[in-house]
Amino acid sequence: MRDFWISCGHHLLDRNAGGGLVVTDEFLKAYFARPELMPPADACAVERRLHRELLADPRRPVGASELAALADADARENWKFVLAFRDLLLRHATLEAAYLELVRAGSIPLPPLFINQLIHVILRNALDGCDDPFVLRAAELFFRPQRIMLHEQSLILGDEEIIGGLKMTPVLSLMSMLGAATETQIDVLDADNAEHYWHRCDQFDMGFDLTVGKPGRAALAQAMTRWISHLLGVDVAIEPLTELRDAKLTWYVGLDSEATGIGDQLWRGESLDDQTAGRVLALFRLTFTDTAVVTDVLKQEPVYLIMAMTSGLNLRMKPQNLLTGLPIRRLEAVS
Repeated sequence: MRDFWISCGHHLLDRNAGGGLVVTDEFLKAYFARPELMPPADACAVERRLHRELLADPRRPVGASELAALADADARENWKFVLAFRDLLLRHATLEAAYLELVRAGSIPLPPLFINQLIHVILRNALDGCDDPFVLRAAELFFRPQRIMLHEQSLILGDEEIIGGLKMTPVLSLMSMLGAATETQIDVLDADNAEHYWHRCDQFDMGFDLTVGKPGRAALAQAMTRWISHLLGVDVAIEPLTELRDAKLTWYVGLDSEATGIGDQLWRGESLDDQTAGRVLALFRLTFTDTAVVTDVLKQEPVYLIMAMTSGLNLRMKPQNLLTGLPIRRLEAVS
């Protein structure tokens, strides 16, 4: 079995009998060793001691008064967030349970960095054993913001961090993928270069083709299926659609904030103007293998999943919506 996404730190975690990720001292120490938390030369004695003692005992309690004693305001903020994240993980039997608590609370008091890293490692667990590079690249959308590149009939996604700094339009970025001379070359994942994904997977530098008729949409559907099954213990079937013509939109889930707004409009029976409709990137239909898990509200109707880009051609997927937005009875898959 090939390993992938080493950077998420999954090898530092244990697993319980149910397959959930169990936090370890090694995993916590990796956070405390981050550059943001390394005391600089002029750090106060309290900060140096705190860092030293947490590296020795990463579960050591830290009170509010101790944090308040840190002389540097930035250091106080950094330690506040990382300790809140640590305490969240320590309160739960698994990382999956911790994540579910966060998303079900309705508001997330942690910076996106921590949430994306938590999604990254949980998704690595959910996809363990997957040998399809297209599914793995599709799953990167869950925790890596994407930049949309449109060219003729093609819909290409590139990692925002990788291509965001390029001083070029999306079309020119796509042209660079097609071989034009630019500062950066990005390869779009296809059948010919799929094997390269395995040694590049932690670089997040391969483009993803979401064009209708290409493997990308089916791969994304499979990644979403694995995510739901792992975290909720619910088996679903998800199929890509080309349009919502004549669909009864009884229940829908926006896979990002833009898509949620578009779904709201459609649910109210409003027509979409061309500009809004043009922001829709992908549509899916979700059905439940066992309808007994579904609330009475839905009955036999499918759930429609909508993905859309911003007016600035960005995609920031919200995978938590797949967990909190489905009409299912409360279930716990991994605890």
